[in-house]
Amino acid sequence: MSNFTKTRSIEAISELGKQLINPGEQLLAVINDERQFNAWFTPESVLNAVKAIGKMLNREDLASWLVRYDVDYNRTSKKVGLILAGNIPLVGFHDVLCVLITGNHALIKASSQDARLIKRVLEMLADIEPEFKGRYSFVERLEGFDAIIATGSNNTSRYFEYYFGKVPNIIRKNRNSVAVLTGNETAEQLHELGHDIFDYYGLGCRNVSKVLVPKGYLFNFFFESIEAYQSIINHHKYNNNYDYNKSIYLVNSDKHFDNGFLLLKEDERLASPLAVLYYEYYEDIESVQNLLDRESDNIQCIVSNAPLQVKPQLVDFGMSQQPALWDYADGVDTMAFLVGL
Repeated sequence: MSNFTKTRSIEAISELGKQLINPGEQLLAVINDERQFNAWFTPESVLNAVKAIGKMLNREDLASWLVRYDVDYNRTSKKVGLILAGNIPLVGFHDVLCVLITGNHALIKASSQDARLIKRVLEMLADIEPEFKGRYSFVERLEGFDAIIATGSNNTSRYFEYYFGKVPNIIRKNRNSVAVLTGNETAEQLHELGHDIFDYYGLGCRNVSKVLVPKGYLFNFFFESIEAYQSIINHHKYNNNYDYNKSIYLVNSDKHFDNGFLLLKEDERLASPLAVLYYEYYEDIESVQNLLDRESDNIQCIVSNAPLQVKPQLVDFGMSQQPALWDYADGVDTMAFLVGL
């Protein structure tokens, strides 16, 4: 990319952002077809993800993000193998973007769950700026790589570490997100929290799977505030999960709350099953702080307006699925890793 510049890449990527916010016919066709390959990828859900990335790729944010790194487009590019997750639409796009924008070559092993959309988006980028055309390849098998960024479960991460441990790598495991409520939230804030819980049906690591609430907290107001998300129960796979978990709780006489589309159960664990939100009571903010510190390696982000000092990203209500360019997964600076290769 010797004749390439930071300015040109910002221009091209911000133009892509505009096209994602207002998708054209070809992209809309891919968006609407996705549910044929993955029942969770409804047109509304996929459009949501596409527009969230579009918003992320604005010129101002791209410039203030890139100014932090010394990207040398004249150096020999490295081949970076990417193993992408497929739990929510375009979930691996940020990793691909980081590889391309640092002048490296992306060897992309896409998830079968989410292979078509990312191909289309990268074709759009290459149409805007042909310099990107030869900078990525989709592969079935990763070979000849200089570094690896792999996203998977706690189980696959052990396999990744075994196979890729000898090259520079970022290997990501399971994480979940939590919300900390104080009891002083407004109806609007709790409604926004509904996005953090229900967007993408709760399948993302940035989705809230657990809430921490003060002792004596009553959930009536919370349930009233999220009533607008009731239609989620009409999705057959979500409904199956809801029915399954509800029947288990009833058979086992497990105490739980139920509003007809979400089950609330008291549990110390972070990762709740689909259609279930775990909750845990706390005595004071100090005990919350201690719990979050202990679990920081398992938490992706925290939704709250409580006065917390935490390592994972602290985000406002409704913003967990609207990350900025510098909100790195697992708090690992992907750009610094790539620039340093």
